[in-house]
Amino acid sequence: MPEIMPIIQISMVEGRSDEQIRALIRGVTQAAVDAIGAPIDTVKVIVTEVKPSHWGSGEQTIAEKRNS
Repeated sequence: MPEIMPIIQISMVEGRSDEQIRALIRGVTQAAVDAIGAPIDTVKVIVTEVKPSHWGSGEQTIAEKRNS
């Protein structure tokens, strides 16, 4: 079997602590190891945080929804 080197990209609204982001990376990495047998050191996780004013849902930004 060829070496599995998954890259997992997560986009979310900013606001979580470094500890929460670290826990997310740990959990997602472990899920990839469990689900597809990827060697743990080959799993790459990229977390991109987006400002609430730069993320839309419907016709409003998340910032607008939070303020309403």
